[in-house]
Amino acid sequence: MGRTVGANADDTRRRLLRAAADVFAARGYDGTRVADIARAAGLSNSALYCYFTSRADLLIGALRVHGRRPLEELVTRFPTRSVADLLLQTGAALRRKQDPDGFLAVEALIAARHHGEVATALRDYIRERADWLAALVRDGQARGELDAALSPQAVAHLCLALAAGTTLIGPDLHDVGDQEWTDVLIRVVASIEPVHTGEQIGSRT
Repeated sequence: MGRTVGANADDTRRRLLRAAADVFAARGYDGTRVADIARAAGLSNSALYCYFTSRADLLIGALRVHGRRPLEELVTRFPTRSVADLLLQTGAALRRKQDPDGFLAVEALIAARHHGEVATALRDYIRERADWLAALVRDGQARGELDAALSPQAVAHLCLALAAGTTLIGPDLHDVGDQEWTDVLIRVVASIEPVHTGEQIGSRT
């Protein structure tokens, strides 16, 4: 097997990242070899190394492309909706059962504890996600939707921690009712809104 004759480089890269996402989700980082990903993508090891330098590169690349980003998807779909509403809707969806791609972040977090190359790459990825979230918070603050006194980076950290936590402790391990979860989220989101709008969030249920 080798690089497909005439294959577009972008298509080959996408095929490799799809294969990497599938194999890492099924076997974990330590249980996956570069050869496993190359085989799943229908390529040779040497062809794979034309696009990615290591397992860590493949893992973080797969996370960038296939990792779940429900909040970003909502922002794209509903650009005029308030940040508080988007956070509430995203939080409500976090506790739902994940598809395999949803666990890529978990595999990366676990691998980062034992592999320095993963930790370095994951740190950069998380910084990018935190910066994006912080910018979203600042936009909400500028529009008067969120409390201007709060640190955007701290709110971003809370969002990332909540996303990671609900992926690790999904409904298969511990579950609560939809309304119970939503009631708690309403309190959390209300706490980062300006005081004069705090009562309005109750109408979202």
